Amino acid sequence: MGLTGKVALVTGAGSGIGKAAAILLAQQGARVVALSRTAHEVEQTAAEIERDGKEAMAAVADIAQEEQVQRAVQQTLDHWGRIDIVFANAGINGMWAPIEELSLAEWSQTITINLTGTFLTIKYTVPHLKKQGGSIIITSSVNGTRVFSNTGATAYSATKAGQVAMAKMLAVELGPHNIRVNVVCPGSTKTELRANTQWKNLDRIRFPVQYPKGTIPLDGGKPATAEQVAEL
Repeated sequence: MGLTGKVALVTGAGSGIGKAAAILLAQQGARVVALSRTAHEVEQTAAEIERDGKEAMAAVADIAQEEQVQRAVQQTLDHWGRIDIVFANAGINGMWAPIEELSLAEWSQTITINLTGTFLTIKYTVPHLKKQGGSIIITSSVNGTRVFSNTGATAYSATKAGQVAMAKMLAVELGPHNIRVNVVCPGSTKTELRANTQWKNLDRIRFPVQYPKGTIPLDGGKPATAEQVAEL
């Protein structure tokens, strides 16, 4: 039976992990709302799903803008009448820089998109998940959980740790409503997000790290693919 009849809202569905997850959810029977702030990307995602004989719609919204999130949720309800699965995946890497060179605007942009955007996505979908139960999945990162060997990702790591804490709190709050809350924490993944990361003077704060010889048997030292993360 899979996910037949379920409606899945996927943010950041125009590329990378979000797109791979949207396609996979559709293959498993879900009707997918592919959401992104970039219209042509989510339209391509929806079209790809429909070419495979599955159901999808594109929704254009900036998850950091409250009214746009509300509108996208309402569009979903107007089209399919329910929401069962929410994949809060959209986010940015933002600027990686020494703390004294990270501007307030750069900090705020990362916090607003990654953390506030996740909050808004969940806030406005939860009332509809409560009607029948469902699932929330948040894309965080190993940068929200690990002992660091890298430097400069102060804003990014703060948002990712915040997402993990948010999910733990919501799992307790929403469990009685038959809503599961899970977090995916990918490591290095080959996506457009990685290519769009901004760096500033990281050489000044980088320090040498010695790793054991050899590579991780599972991946041979290569970054994960978006499709591999989506399988989780």
